[in-house]
Order: sequence, then C-alpha cells, then structure tokens
Amino acid sequence: MEQVLDLYARPYDPDEPIVNMDETTKQLTQEVIEPLPPLPGEATRYDTLYKRNGVAVLFLFFEALRGWRQVNVAEGKTRKDWAWQVKELLDVHYPQAKKVHLVMDNLNTHDGASLYETFPPEEAHRLLSRLEFHYTPKHGSWLNVAEIELSVLSRQCLNRRIPDLQALRKEIGHWQTERNQIKSRVHWQFTTQDARIKLRKLYPTLCD
Repeated sequence: MEQVLDLYARPYDPDEPIVNMDETTKQLTQEVIEPLPPLPGEATRYDTLYKRNGVAVLFLFFEALRGWRQVNVAEGKTRKDWAWQVKELLDVHYPQAKKVHLVMDNLNTHDGASLYETFPPEEAHRLLSRLEFHYTPKHGSWLNVAEIELSVLSRQCLNRRIPDLQALRKEIGHWQTERNQIKSRVHWQFTTQDARIKLRKLYPTLCD
C-alpha cells in the first residue's frame, strides 16, 4: 500500500509517467421493442425485454496527473489480450517515455509472463525494460485511481443498453474525447502518513 501511496506523491514527470490501469465488462443488450418517445415532462420508457449480444471487455488506462485516459474495447481478457494493450500503451501513447509506472490490481494476467507468452523474447524484454509494475494490495483496489475513472465512465456512458461492439466503441470514443479535451484529473490526497494514522489497525503490531 505504501509503495503505491509514495508513487502518487511524486511530482509529474513526463519521462516516467504514472499510469493506472483497470478492466471491466459491459453486457451488450439490444432492444426488442423500440422505446416509446417521452411525453412532455417524462423520461423515455423502455420495455423490459431485450436481446443479449455477448459481453465486451473494457481496458482503461488513466494518467491522473495529466488528465489523459484511453479506453479500449476488446472481446477477451486473456494474457495475450492484456499484453497487446500494454504494447499499444508503450509504443503508441508513450513512445518517448523512458519508463512507465503501471499501477494495477494483482490479477494473474498482469505480469511479465503475459508479454513473453505473447511476443518473441526480444520484444517482451524490450517492453518490460520500459515498465515498472506497482500492484494494489489484496482488498485494496480502492487505491487504484483508474477505478474512479471507471466509475465515471459507468455513470456517464455505460448506464444504458448498448447493442454491439461498434456502438460501444462509438459511445466510449465520444466520452473519452470530451474527458481528454477538458483534461479531467483526479487529485489524490490520501498519503502514506494518513494511512499510518487512519489505517493503523492494518499494520502489524510489534511485540516487546
């Protein structure tokens, strides 16, 4: 926990950006009966019937200090899916960064082995040399700033029926562009010192 909090306390450094990463899913659902147009002063009415069109996986990368986010829609969340996301992060979005500090939960796909399983050894080594992993502790996913941004995405964009991957990518694209244009940031204020006071019960007790 303290490693992540110390990382958040660092000043902005474009050569070593701090990027948070998280995943979620979205059930794709299509209307069976077209919603009725709203009456004056009333909300649109939807029928309870809908058609399931599968589940999409969302990979969200968020650099809180710069106010930048990238959300990619995929069909799976295997080791290889994650590895390709990381490669895009480094080669497309941060080609000039010396090292990217990647904060994420400790899922079994979130490690260097996924890169070696997906790419030739030379390429996997190249990518790993530009990465430093920082894992949130068990039951400590609230430390991942990307969860805050995912919550915003869910409230502002995903809280309605979306029929397919194409429509989902379009909706998320509009949301992402708007958020990036205004450079919406997260101002993290919980520090290591705060943790030692407010979460002292989680620290081991040294006996005399």
